[in-house]
Order: sequence, then structure tokens, then C-alpha cells
Amino acid sequence: MEAARRRQHPGAAGGPGAQLGASFLQARHGSVSADEAARTAPFHLDLWFYFTLQNWVLDFGRPIAMLVFPLEWFPLNKPSVGDYFHMAYNVITPFLLLKLIERSPRTLPRSITYVSIIIFIMGASIHLVGDSVNHRLLFSGYQHHLSVRENPIIKNLKPETLIDSFELLYYYDEYLGHCMWYIPFFLILFMYFSGCFTACKAERWMPGPALLLVAPSGLYYWYLVTEGQIFILFIFTFFAMLALVLHQKRKRLFLDSNGLFLFSSFTLTLLLVALWVAWLWNDPVLRKKYPGVIYVPEPWAFYTLHVSSRH
Repeated sequence: MEAARRRQHPGAAGGPGAQLGASFLQARHGSVSADEAARTAPFHLDLWFYFTLQNWVLDFGRPIAMLVFPLEWFPLNKPSVGDYFHMAYNVITPFLLLKLIERSPRTLPRSITYVSIIIFIMGASIHLVGDSVNHRLLFSGYQHHLSVRENPIIKNLKPETLIDSFELLYYYDEYLGHCMWYIPFFLILFMYFSGCFTACKAERWMPGPALLLVAPSGLYYWYLVTEGQIFILFIFTFFAMLALVLHQKRKRLFLDSNGLFLFSSFTLTLLLVALWVAWLWNDPVLRKKYPGVIYVPEPWAFYTLHVSSRH
């Protein structure tokens, strides 16, 4: 009778069906198993190189390209070359993030990944529009180290409701766009990082090319944190990564080469942000624009205040 019942319900009493169901649930929810810990991914040199390169060229380089290329080629009433860089970034970055998730040795929740990618693209696209107008205003005398209402070209606009429109544009650019862009970005990186642990001692070191990429990667994230004004989000992500490292260490699991690369980049970023803040700590003009406990000036505000004003 017991044998007949098991044939009718193959998932009962630990049969093959139960094992298959348990394996499915384990893969579905992404719990770290001994099998996943033993299955370590090699260092993704191609993805990390492309990721770092496109970050520097398409994100950091876009406002510089906008200033370098002649204005006659890209009139003020048309998209600038930096806008086209931003469009390319909005396509290439989600693709690289998806490829990074695909190579994770740990099965990550697909729903969270897809929703994060969708919100990331929405936020980056909102930022594209707001940032395009704000950077074009530089040619009209807009000063990034001043607030919207304190800018000489804005404060005398008539009717005054136009100033509210520019503040709304600034809100979309610097607040809503950044939140929808960077929160899913760091969430995806943290989800990937959570699968970068191994019990194999041979995989706990970074290869030579990874060491060379740490400096440009960490320097870019410094720019991202300071210009994007996302220090709170970054420090929360960093300490969450640190807590995860300490938790996994108790299980005798250690970061693999990809996890070490990401954690080393973020550590360098934190050091650079601290040096940046210490250098500009007593700047009275920047202090006025960034009041409060958390004082992290934007590089472009520093540029318009101390570099472009001299020319």
C-alpha cells in the first residue's frame, strides 16, 4: 500500500519528485548552496574592461565632449554630442549588467533583475533630458556652483513662474532621475556581489589585469558618487557588502576574483571621496551650496567655480 501511494504521489516521502522540487526552489530563490560555492566563475576581464571603458567614455566623457566639439556642429536647439553619448550609455550599460548577472555562479532572482533594469533605463532617460538642458545652459552663463534661483541668468526671469519650471527640471535631473538611475544600478551590483563567494583558496586572488582595472574603476565610481550626489546610497551599499563579507567568512566562504575586484574598487572610491571632501572642506561658496551634515561637492560645481571662472 505504501509503495502504491508513493507511485501515485512521486513527490512524497523524499522521492525523486521531492528532490526535483527542492532543487527547483533552491535555484529559484538563489540560496547559497555548497554546490554553488564550489562553482566559481573566472574573472570576467572582458565585461569589466568594457564596463569601465564605456563608463569613462560615455558617462564621464559626455560633458567634456559637449564642451570640446564646436557649437556649430550641435546647435543649442538640437541634441549635443554628449546627449548621443548618454543615449549609447542607456543601451550599453543595461546590456552589460544583464551579461554580468548571467555569468554569476549563483542563481539570482530574475523578477528583481528585470524590474531593476527597467527602472534603471527610465531613470537614466529622465536624467538624459534634464542633464542635456542644464549643460546647454552653461553656454548662456549658468553656474553649477549656485542654486537655480541664485543663478544670474535665472533669478531675473519674468514671469517668476518660469523659475519654478527650471527648478522642476533640476528636480528631474538631480533627484528623481538620479534615484531611479542609481538605486537599481547599485542593487544589481550588490545582487551580483552576493554570488561572488567561494570555498576554493585558488580563486581568492585577483589576476594581474584585474589589479590594473581597479584604479580606473574606483576613480570612476568617485566621479559617480560625487557628481551624482549619491554618497548615502553608496555608503549603504559598501557597508552592506562589508557585512556580507564578514557573514560569509564565518561560513568559510571568501570573495572570488570578481568580488574582490568590485569590493576593492568601492574601497578605493571611499578613500577618494574622503580625500575630496577633506580638500574642499573649508570652501565657503561650496559650503553654501551643500549645507548640512553630509558635504560632498560636485566636480562640475568645482569646475565652474574655480576653473572656468578663470577663463
